[in-house]
Amino acid sequence: MLIRKLCIAATMSLTATVAFAQAPSARIRGTVEKLEAGVATVKTTEGQSVTLKLAPNLAVSAVAKISAADIKPGSYIGAGARPSADGSLNAIQVMVFPEAQRGTGEGHRDWSAMPRTTMTNATVAETVSAVNGPTVTLKYKDGEKKLVIGPDATILTTVPAETSDLKVGAELVTTATKNDDGTFSTARVTVGKNGVAPPL
Repeated sequence: MLIRKLCIAATMSLTATVAFAQAPSARIRGTVEKLEAGVATVKTTEGQSVTLKLAPNLAVSAVAKISAADIKPGSYIGAGARPSADGSLNAIQVMVFPEAQRGTGEGHRDWSAMPRTTMTNATVAETVSAVNGPTVTLKYKDGEKKLVIGPDATILTTVPAETSDLKVGAELVTTATKNDDGTFSTARVTVGKNGVAPPL
């Protein structure tokens, strides 16, 4: 009987773990329309209105523009880019992550922000200067890519922000968990500040 109870408990625990791991998530980007009692109503860039429940210990960050010279070997970045015929990538937007976020979303995939574009989250292995801008080699667990960072690319990094920076009218981006009632929950948001919009 004891063994049977332990097996049932273990099965329930495993089921709960799997359910938690498979909880759907979504990237939400938009403008705060309403904010009260730990809940934000956000008008997304797609024109939808979503309810975003904010964790009591919500972490708020902002972004600042930097230059290609700030991207060094060893930097961990997320690069939204347009593929070239030769297999290299032309950067549209590059986010330099803080060390605490190293490994976030590592890999190469389609980028939902724009059609026919890709997102590569990887470590910069080397940089080479060229006439059309620096070229960096990005290495991730399944391979590597060459990224050309031209003068039109937007290059960002995160900077500290206050919870007061999350307010009505502020632009934000977050990866949130979808709840059973159709609302979303998040513990971290990035807001626009000082005229610099959050990443696409």
